[in-house]
Amino acid sequence: MLKVVTREGDEWRSGEIVDAFGGRGVVRVLEYEDGAALLERIFPGTNLVELTRGGHDDAATEAIAEVIAAMAPNAAPPWCPTVSDWAQSFTWYSDSGDAQIPAPLVRRASEIYTELCETQRGARLLHGDLQHYNVLRDHHRGWLAIDPKGVVGEVEYEVGALLRNPVELPAILSNPATIEQRIRTLSSRLNLDAGRVLRWGFAQAVLSAIWYVEDGYVIDASNPSLQLARAIDVMFGSVRGLTPEQAY
Repeated sequence: MLKVVTREGDEWRSGEIVDAFGGRGVVRVLEYEDGAALLERIFPGTNLVELTRGGHDDAATEAIAEVIAAMAPNAAPPWCPTVSDWAQSFTWYSDSGDAQIPAPLVRRASEIYTELCETQRGARLLHGDLQHYNVLRDHHRGWLAIDPKGVVGEVEYEVGALLRNPVELPAILSNPATIEQRIRTLSSRLNLDAGRVLRWGFAQAVLSAIWYVEDGYVIDASNPSLQLARAIDVMFGSVRGLTPEQAY
């Protein structure tokens, strides 16, 4: 499978990121250069959206846990951004004058995101967009991640993309019961801090909404990322073992 990126962006050097995972939980890259990568073909290539759509979201979450557990990356390329670098979008939005995202939501998300960045443990190379559309089934190798963006951060950060997907099923992803079950499963399987996962999920959901605006989209309360952010905003403290003080 040949992947070609037509303009420089966050996947311009994705071949190098794929190579850093060495085929562990991620599709293998055979050759690559800037803007292009020759990848192994995944067959049949069914993605996890089908599981969630079919009422098997628990199985989809287990599959992503399996992929994260398998991903044992080598050192990140020196040019790879960090999760702290991505926080610049909060400043951009605050300075932009845009009012599509409520200012109190942006302020809380920015504060939580900054605090989490400053207290990370065991930062490593992450996929950066590990969600249902980017995990495919291969007959021989099982579930594999594709299209990594590449970012350096703690593993708890990686769960954020899962929480705000599938975007075509906002009623599911914004359901508090679904959010709690997903976090419980991932935290248990991967020995993650559930409180940090919840806070990253909230902050990243608002950041994702900001990225929509940066890309020129008009958004409103129906935006899936904003729906998730609002759901988590009233959930803080409800995940087992998490006190309100830990949430904030």
